[in-house]
Amino acid sequence: MVKATTILPFFLFLVSLYLIIIENIVHSFEEKKVFNVQMWQRKQQLGTRSCILPVSRQEKGAVILEMKDRGHCSKNKIDWNRRLRKQIILDDLRVLSMQNRIRKVVSSHILEASETQVPLTSGINLQTLNYIVNIGLSSKNMTVIVDTGSDLTWVQCEPCMSCYNQQGPIFKPSTSSSYQSILCNSTTCQSLQSVTGNTGTCGGSNSSTCNYVVNYGDGSYTNGELGLEHLTFGGISVSSFVFGCGRNNKGLFGGVSGLMGLGRSYLSMISQTSATFGGVFSYCLPEGGASGSLVMGNESSVFKNVTPIAYTNMVPNPQLSNFYILNLTGIDVGGVALQTLSFGNGGILIDSGTVISRLAPSVYKALKAEFLKQFSGFPSAPGFSLLDTCFNLTGHEEVSIPTITMYFEGNAKLNVDVTGILYMVKEDASQVCLALASLSDESEIGIVGNFQQRNQRVIYDTKQSKVGFAGEPCNFI
Repeated sequence: MVKATTILPFFLFLVSLYLIIIENIVHSFEEKKVFNVQMWQRKQQLGTRSCILPVSRQEKGAVILEMKDRGHCSKNKIDWNRRLRKQIILDDLRVLSMQNRIRKVVSSHILEASETQVPLTSGINLQTLNYIVNIGLSSKNMTVIVDTGSDLTWVQCEPCMSCYNQQGPIFKPSTSSSYQSILCNSTTCQSLQSVTGNTGTCGGSNSSTCNYVVNYGDGSYTNGELGLEHLTFGGISVSSFVFGCGRNNKGLFGGVSGLMGLGRSYLSMISQTSATFGGVFSYCLPEGGASGSLVMGNESSVFKNVTPIAYTNMVPNPQLSNFYILNLTGIDVGGVALQTLSFGNGGILIDSGTVISRLAPSVYKALKAEFLKQFSGFPSAPGFSLLDTCFNLTGHEEVSIPTITMYFEGNAKLNVDVTGILYMVKEDASQVCLALASLSDESEIGIVGNFQQRNQRVIYDTKQSKVGFAGEPCNFI
């Protein structure tokens, strides 16, 4: 009996030691990346860059157009504190608009029936939320926002009733011999409801012209008439391209010519160029100041991916057929799988126009808890707008942060780049936040935003209804 009582404490000691060892082993397997705080700060403090017009080249059958970060060409000093905070506020407005648009479509049950690499850059520097490329209409260069959440491509046109300030000349149809107006009794005009949410109308000085209206829900809008024009991608020409010639435009488009709609409707850029590019496009979204690329066509030999491409099927949804919807099956934080009942109600959107990813409240709550568990020891900072998990990293040259990986049906995964995990609200690093946010309700659809897509090759194959992911350091060299 005495023997048993003396062995018991020793046994309990061994069990405790074993648990401590196991805990250390598990902790050691937590996956982390180094976030260089000072390097980010130095990038924002770079001086004015040369504003040489983008060049183009051909490579392995692809036409590659250089992309530049237009904002770094500005002669005025950028107030990054104000710019970064404004970006989050405007992103919140965009997502509210998208969710309202989705609710409207679902509730009303609206149903619808060669390779080029284009330079791509961060549109934040043009006071926009998104990424921008240069395209050609007729012989004129146009800088447009790339948006997979929109369908109609449009640019500002002269004469303009009311236009926002644009960097560069406004498109003037009267000087183009190839421009044609689309008639209001055409099939294209009569089927605008599924593309813009508004039916085409006849009016203005020419009653036979098809007028369009696109409201983005946050007060932004464009309206004008539909036209046909030659579209060029660095030497490749697409004739009879349908686009919006905006005569009355207002909103969050600051500085650019217009918007490129890369959604899935019949009037989107990818659908109209399907005969040339096969219904396939991809992009690599760069961090601010760097260059990335938009590749039109299924030519993987021009990619610079460092991991294999893994594909996941798009989720079919007749009511939201213009969007790209995926089946999110799991999320890891620092290599630890989140334990939650569901990762999405009817799938998750992937969108180039939204900045910060939105997750269902239950999923975000689990992610936030695990992130805070692994990223401890740093002073907290006040939340900002939709970002509620913030830290004061003042004085730190670099910090180790937990990795974040999103998993999709078919074993495809998105390894979020280190530049897409934390968002610097203040340039002095006194307010640095987790760059993900919660939706307001479990019934809303989640969104994978462009901040989490940085330094990834994301491939959209609309013919095969699949999306692919591969790690790629975005550059244009």
